[in-house]
Amino acid sequence: MDILAQVNEADVVTPGELQIGFLVASIKNVGTEKAIVNGVNLDPGEAKGYPFVGKGYRKVTYDTKGTTLRIMQIV
Repeated sequence: MDILAQVNEADVVTPGELQIGFLVASIKNVGTEKAIVNGVNLDPGEAKGYPFVGKGYRKVTYDTKGTTLRIMQIV
């Protein structure tokens, strides 16, 4: 049986995006400043999840704004 999904985990400090077609993701602000994820503020210590919904997501952008985001995504 082939395994198709790949788990990617990283701490990021620069703006970016979750790749189009990801299946599951979570983003936690592990820094000390507010970040912006998908156009919404993410305060320090807060996390946001994108659960499996049966098909891939569109891209999700994030702006670290001087903080660190811990990102886990399954593609």
